[in-house]
Amino acid sequence: MTKTLLHPELQPLRDQLGEIVKELHDLAIQTGNNDLGNTVSDLRIRLNEPFMFVIVGEVKAGKSSFVNALLATGREIAKVAPQPMTDTIQQILYGEEEVITEINPHLKKIYLPVEILREIAIVDTPGTNTIIEHHQEITEKFIPYSDLIVFVFEAKNPYRQSSWEFFDYVNAEWRRKVIFVLQQKDLLDEKDLEINLQGVREQAVKKGMEAPKVFAVSAKQEQEGLTEQSGFGPLRDYIRENITGGQAPLLKMINNVDTAVNISERIGEGIHLRRAQWEADIAFREDIRETLDAQEAKSHKQVDILVENLLAGYDRITLKKEQELRSGLSFFSLLKRSISGVFSKKQSAKEWLEGLSGELENDLNAELSKKLNEGVVDLADSIQQMAKMIDLKIRNSETILKNDHELFSEIAERRENILRELQDAFTNFVQNTENFRDASLFPDKQALTPNLAAGGGIAAIGVILMAVTNGMVFDITGGLLTGVGLIFAGVTTSLKRRKIMAGYEEEVNNSRLKIEEEVSEKLKLYISNLKKRIDHNFRRFDQLLEQESKNLQQIEDTHQKVRNDLDQINSRLDEQR
Repeated sequence: MTKTLLHPELQPLRDQLGEIVKELHDLAIQTGNNDLGNTVSDLRIRLNEPFMFVIVGEVKAGKSSFVNALLATGREIAKVAPQPMTDTIQQILYGEEEVITEINPHLKKIYLPVEILREIAIVDTPGTNTIIEHHQEITEKFIPYSDLIVFVFEAKNPYRQSSWEFFDYVNAEWRRKVIFVLQQKDLLDEKDLEINLQGVREQAVKKGMEAPKVFAVSAKQEQEGLTEQSGFGPLRDYIRENITGGQAPLLKMINNVDTAVNISERIGEGIHLRRAQWEADIAFREDIRETLDAQEAKSHKQVDILVENLLAGYDRITLKKEQELRSGLSFFSLLKRSISGVFSKKQSAKEWLEGLSGELENDLNAELSKKLNEGVVDLADSIQQMAKMIDLKIRNSETILKNDHELFSEIAERRENILRELQDAFTNFVQNTENFRDASLFPDKQALTPNLAAGGGIAAIGVILMAVTNGMVFDITGGLLTGVGLIFAGVTTSLKRRKIMAGYEEEVNNSRLKIEEEVSEKLKLYISNLKKRIDHNFRRFDQLLEQESKNLQQIEDTHQKVRNDLDQINSRLDEQR
């Protein structure tokens, strides 16, 4: 029966840690990252396992011989082979009877009735430099659950690059407790051995370790009974004083908490990037809205200017004709024209009025066409520039969360796909002329829609605006001319000057009001509808932002709780140290 190693006061802490890791697992699942979820799931399983030694190093460094000598069973537990024949990790644990269980093709558990295994488990890993596929990958997957990592080097050459690169991974990613063992020291003289021991110490310090522990051993000498020379004595003393002498349960729990904190920090860093990306996207989206709002205000102002210019031209022409009419309708002028019409070829009053009406029509057409063309060109150019600006903003939107992110690559990729769809949709939108027509505003002007075969998309907006505004304005002025014509037609039968002038002024004022109201109202409505159509391209992106806001809040709340719980259990563990 295996004795209970956990002190009674630590049991509640272990139970609490189990609950925290369960919450951490839920958090990992929320990230959508399967690898992280598996890592935390494995951590939950290993909470109740013994203190774990993970033996790492290059092939041929003597790892298996080291393990066999450390266990001192008098037999070969970890297989020693001249070549890396397998990519199997061997986890050696205490058991009342010797049992070998294959967990999966890459993990084998060996249970042995060896006393030291009551408090520690030993993991013999493939070499860091082996060419066999998956060796380093499966070793890295075991590192997060280790309590002590033993780096085994060949005493003759402890400077091989692959081992130190693996150390960088262990030290940077998981900050595990590490000791260094120079194996096969019997192959070096004392002077060279001391040089290499010091070299390993200096290399470890250079990489950020404080007071690194470095041991020189010979598994061969230990197994031959030369225990004084083998160097295993100081190593066993270190293990006894720091681990097996009652410290293992507490150290194991501290390491588990450190692993949980590490995972939590990694998730926190990813969440921070997600939040930064969401905020950048919100700012981008708000910038688009502000651009559209600013363009709408600018375009409305341009419509006001266009209408003002139209009215100025309209007023100048109609006032001039009003003055001519007023002068021509004087008693003597009419009498003169009437007599001239009878006794000469000069214009009669009727002919004069018809000529005046024709001049009014021609002058209005020339003046208003010019003003419309100038105003519509400015308005169309402004809208086209706005569309180009929005297209550029979409293309240059800031990407903070990359699609190769360790945890949130799927989320980043989904965002990237939606942004690409947005870019394509907007490009198609501005290239499609139909998006800039608005039949609902001008249902009776379809015949005025020009043939746009020579150019399409947003480039056609000036032609469209010119067609609808020309048609609208000249319908209004056409009504004016019809009304004036009817007034003038009665002059030959009635010379009521005041009534004629009042009728002319009324027709002019009514038409002026229609130009001011209808041109302004319909153009502004057209611009507002166009703004909505442009904004509609962002609907999927908006849905993404809305969903991401909810997801972020949920994952941030869970993460904050896990962090608080880990801080609390760390404080309680500090009291036990």
